[in-house]
Amino acid sequence: MNDADIESPSRNLSLHLRPQTVSKRLTNICAFCMMPNHFHLLLYECTPGGISKLLQRLGTAFTMYFNEKYERSGALFQGGFKSRLIEDEVYLMQVIDYIHLNPIQHKEMDGSKKGLFKSDLQFLDDYPWSSYKDYCGEETYSNILQRDVLNEYLEMPKDYKAWLQGQHDFEDIRSLAIDM
Repeated sequence: MNDADIESPSRNLSLHLRPQTVSKRLTNICAFCMMPNHFHLLLYECTPGGISKLLQRLGTAFTMYFNEKYERSGALFQGGFKSRLIEDEVYLMQVIDYIHLNPIQHKEMDGSKKGLFKSDLQFLDDYPWSSYKDYCGEETYSNILQRDVLNEYLEMPKDYKAWLQGQHDFEDIRSLAIDM
């Protein structure tokens, strides 16, 4: 079996981001993006250790699904997850933007471009594995997103797409990446 025969692992990971019951909620999922070989989640921790527990459960469930589907065994993910504490409104908004712009950043691997173009916004509109469209007003993933918890910390732009287009260049966004 080669890589072309295997569905994108992180994209299928969204199948395992099931809504959590309110009484047992470990985290609120505020934003996400699934890439071919990794994913980004903006999580608000509801219970102590909730993020670690959620990611452990997510990794276990997805690994079991993937291994059964492709008749294989063993680990899929290397190492633990990486995280950063968000302590201010400006950084929170930058992280949301970073998550949503990630597909474009990986599409433009040389990173030479500044700003967003209409083709980039169309690419994001067509990219199905992200909460971007929810932030633009479509309720694509309303069953798993809890964006309302962010209202306590920041006021979202009314027209997120227009705001995003005028806000950043890729150098600003790239600085948010967690070093691997």
